[in-house]
Amino acid sequence: MATAGKAALREQLLAARRSVADDVRDDEARSFNRHLEALMGTAGTVCAYAPVGAEPGSIDMLDVLLRRAARVLLPVARTTADGTPLALQWGEYRPGQLVAARFGLLEPVEPWLPATALAEARVVLVPALAVDRAGVRLGRGRGFYDRSLVHCDPRAQLIAVIRDDELLDELPCEPHDVRMTHALTPGLGLVDLGMTRAT
Repeated sequence: MATAGKAALREQLLAARRSVADDVRDDEARSFNRHLEALMGTAGTVCAYAPVGAEPGSIDMLDVLLRRAARVLLPVARTTADGTPLALQWGEYRPGQLVAARFGLLEPVEPWLPATALAEARVVLVPALAVDRAGVRLGRGRGFYDRSLVHCDPRAQLIAVIRDDELLDELPCEPHDVRMTHALTPGLGLVDLGMTRAT
């Protein structure tokens, strides 16, 4: 699909998310928390993100993860002077200490860790607008995660967090795309996408 086609698909998905009623969004967020409680064993480091705007989930899911993991790392998005996205840095999640940042994001306070800190996580929750059954993820198009997921441990579970109707049969794929191993949806729970990263 051409870039223009991907942009149009992003707009459709974002519009659909914005149309979700608050009570439905709240119910889905509680479902995500229940799924995370059930699927997370004890873990060392988990990488996640703070949902903002119409993104599925809530900040509460970070507290669920923190009860199960030794630490939860959240992304810090920065660009070069000309606006080119850099690989994400990471900071430890501390309840009540998220700060407003660029792109409408919520980020952890300093100190921050380098992009390679992602390699410590065996579970990575990844924001997505959609994912297909072959693990192809559609993000917002800025490229932060494309530059970052290459640092993952090959055994890590890469879990796209989406709404049920955002699990699609097929999405356009580009050579630099890092495929997800799983999707997490409120109604379906954890969906294995059949992508084995470890060799």
